[in-house]
Amino acid sequence: MPLHLYDTYSRSLRPFESIEEGKAGLYACGPTVYDYAHLGNLRTYLFVDGLRRTLEFNGWQVRHVMNITDVGHLTSDGDSGDDKIEARSARSGKSAWDLAAEFTRAFEDDLCQLNILSPTVCCRATDHIAEQIAFISDLEAKGYTYRTQDGIYFDTTRQDSYGRLARLKRDGLQAGKRVELGEKRDICDFALWKFSGVPGQRQMEWDSPWGLGFPGWHIECSAMGEKHLGRYFDIHCGGEDHVAVHHSNEIAQTEARHGTRLANFWLHGAFLKTQDAKMSKSSGDFLRLQSLLDQGIDPLAYRYLCLGAHYRSSLNFSGQALDAAASGLARMRASVHGLGDVAGEVDRAWLARFTEQINEDLNFPRALAVAWEMLKSGLPDAVKKATIARFDAALGLDLMRWQPAALVVPAQVSAWLAQRETAREERRWHDADALRARVREAGYEIDDTPQGPQARAS
Repeated sequence: MPLHLYDTYSRSLRPFESIEEGKAGLYACGPTVYDYAHLGNLRTYLFVDGLRRTLEFNGWQVRHVMNITDVGHLTSDGDSGDDKIEARSARSGKSAWDLAAEFTRAFEDDLCQLNILSPTVCCRATDHIAEQIAFISDLEAKGYTYRTQDGIYFDTTRQDSYGRLARLKRDGLQAGKRVELGEKRDICDFALWKFSGVPGQRQMEWDSPWGLGFPGWHIECSAMGEKHLGRYFDIHCGGEDHVAVHHSNEIAQTEARHGTRLANFWLHGAFLKTQDAKMSKSSGDFLRLQSLLDQGIDPLAYRYLCLGAHYRSSLNFSGQALDAAASGLARMRASVHGLGDVAGEVDRAWLARFTEQINEDLNFPRALAVAWEMLKSGLPDAVKKATIARFDAALGLDLMRWQPAALVVPAQVSAWLAQRETAREERRWHDADALRARVREAGYEIDDTPQGPQARAS
């Protein structure tokens, strides 16, 4: 059953065929670690995890590369302002290096809480300065760069194809409308290497053929993607906010150096919104995963919520929607647990229906509906258990390991259970029924098992 993915570059749904048979190279833009990730950021990583799981579900061996941007991401897309990590360091009093490490650890913990698979390679920009300098040197040799007082810039006017990913219309971009042009020759030109200014003023700076400085954000991903996946790999993905600038610039650099668009497929996830506005740190609408944990909400309830919306559709976040998702997850867990510890064979017809949905551009909302329909069907429990386990390899809800919380039965209820058992042994059925009624009034039911009577919450 073929896998179809929506490619932003071609604006079309295309059948996925990997460059190397049986293997798939996947690059996903990771976080800029100047702050904690918010739920909107994490929705993107859940989309990437769903993509990776779907590829593996279909038999591909995935090499998943994710970057950590720990230098070079400025506060403006126009290459102005401060480095985000240096700016946070100045406000906090902590070193830029310590801050990057702290927020990287917090991000990795968020991924673990959401049952997101660890990347095959997690690469830091500061560990790949040599690769970035080599990349810029090649661009310079090919005539794609120029120098200003504050850095080395990429000349986008050399490429007629610049901005094709975002369908940019250069004639409609007015200098100064989005950013101040300064010494840039064109509004679309972007920094490859920024100069430090006063030596020692920055905490993160390196020597280069052009002077002391640090890399631009865009060159980092191109250099790391090439090092770990090659000059042309299968899939590059990230949030929809990367299309117009970051990913367009990645493509421009790689086209200039190697003549490729870096990746065969470009996939982008839509925003998470609150009251129809994009969730972002800059807007002040900043809800962390820890905020849910503090309220006693299972992080996988947020994963379940995201499964209910297609990755290319915006998702409105609300407490009511999250509560509904938590309830749905609880019901699914209870249903799967209620099937018992049984071994069976996967039902091929249901597997085909589920696969058809995830292979239609990762349609997890419909795949989730198929999973529910299967659980409510008349299949034997053993077959249901095996089939939902196979589904969960793609859903990532960790259904097989879930166990209900241990029930703490009050001492009085336990005493009534013992008295009822004695009454039954003595054939005092009226007393036994009266004791059952007392247990029920206290909020419990009695299950008579081979191991003796057990109380459960009613």
